[in-house]
Amino acid sequence: MRGLQPRRVVCYPGAMTVRTRYAPSPTGYLHVGGAWMAFFNWLFARHHQGVFVLRIEDTDRDRSTEEYERSILEDLRWLGIDWDEGPDVGGPYGPYRQTERGALYNAAAQTLLGRDAAYPCYCTREELEADRQQAAAERRPPRYSGRCRNLTPDERRAREAAGRVATLRFRVPQGRPTIVVEDLVLGQVEFDPADLDDFIIQRSDGTPLYNFANVVDDHGMDMSHSLRGSEHLSNTPRQVLIYEALGWTPPRFAHFPLLLGIDRKKLSKRHGDTAVREYAAQGFLPEALVNFFALMGWYPEDGRELFTVEELIHRFRIEAVGKSPAVFDIQKLSWMNGVYMQAAYRQNPDRVVDLVIACLRDQGLLDGEVTPEQRAYVARVVAIMGERLRLPRDILTYGDFFFRPQVAFDPQAVAKHLSGPDTAKVLRHLREALAATRRWDLPTIEAAVRGGAAHLGVEDKAVIHPLRVALTGKTVGPGLFELIEVLGKERVLERLDRAIARAVEPPASTPR
Repeated sequence: MRGLQPRRVVCYPGAMTVRTRYAPSPTGYLHVGGAWMAFFNWLFARHHQGVFVLRIEDTDRDRSTEEYERSILEDLRWLGIDWDEGPDVGGPYGPYRQTERGALYNAAAQTLLGRDAAYPCYCTREELEADRQQAAAERRPPRYSGRCRNLTPDERRAREAAGRVATLRFRVPQGRPTIVVEDLVLGQVEFDPADLDDFIIQRSDGTPLYNFANVVDDHGMDMSHSLRGSEHLSNTPRQVLIYEALGWTPPRFAHFPLLLGIDRKKLSKRHGDTAVREYAAQGFLPEALVNFFALMGWYPEDGRELFTVEELIHRFRIEAVGKSPAVFDIQKLSWMNGVYMQAAYRQNPDRVVDLVIACLRDQGLLDGEVTPEQRAYVARVVAIMGERLRLPRDILTYGDFFFRPQVAFDPQAVAKHLSGPDTAKVLRHLREALAATRRWDLPTIEAAVRGGAAHLGVEDKAVIHPLRVALTGKTVGPGLFELIEVLGKERVLERLDRAIARAVEPPASTPR
């Protein structure tokens, strides 16, 4: 390469203003894997009081849409991730969409051509496919044959006259020493340039490919660090070579561990790798998600798990990011969301009530405009659900009976608690005791139920379990006396009447 001396060790700048970025492609909704990386870039920048940039990589014009770009920005904001520069807020290093940066890519491409660090490639798809098939037949890795690497000017003109349109390939320097990258997470990583073949950096229509555009954009936006997933590690040596060919200093690299499902397999939709907005629709809280993101790959020394955003910004150290794959445990996320749901309820009950109402609407258990009375009723139900309410949909698991006209009985619960020879007798007595109450509050309700057990000469559990199943159809749920109070006297007595009617009466004695 003209004017460039190959180096063995990549040199990085010392003290600087930290600038990181997240660069999504607007070809779909923001998934948790992308949000995870966006969060850590944001967290690293905020910890160092630096700058976080949002850049849109929209060169895939067939799949990129304004709708997806808008949704990505909305979802990042919902998570609480803000940016200092970006397509919607501007900044001194714009434009922030790749489709608006064509002149910058063309200028860099011309520089590489002028230094003989790149060359036009006229190979057709058919020729390249034939090369791949031959490599497969010979059981060797597919590599570019170098067919256009050393064409003379006359040979290039002949191909252009024949109607061939060139792509632009990067010329991987032959005999270049080992590329060494001091990764902030993985430590020293070495790459052998001999393992690389000349790669395309610009399509025939002039649009840049990922590795080339990434280098031009990160340099042009003065990125100090590139924090990304380990799946990008294989891109690093190509990008380092492009930096060297252009005479630019690369950013510091940090490759975060892979995300795996709970079964230790690559994260997929069945493990929870789905759109962030689907999590929002399910009632996950953004503060729970970002706390969960922080603990996937980062390991605080004290083993603590719950943090405010301010604490995360203060305590985060990239040195504490692990090398082993991070596990996306949806059960742990649900537990964490439950903790945050309880905190949210204490701070602003209406926030949680709104989420539950939305869930009930989706299930058809609330229709039309919610009246103040209905809202107050939902709020009372939410209040007694306690820690069982990890997600709004848990209202259906543990408390659907509050909103259904008829109890849906669990057959196992019926078999265990409503099929005994004395069930009807127990329920009749409890109905009489509850019907006779003049007040409908927790002390009165509890006294009536426990008094019924004492009158029948049985332990409390002998009346509590049948009563719970009779009123709810379930064996688990909110506190019995609390749910009785919220259901109201009229509905409790109606449900007891139905349960008594279906209870198994003792069989008639057969004379000998």
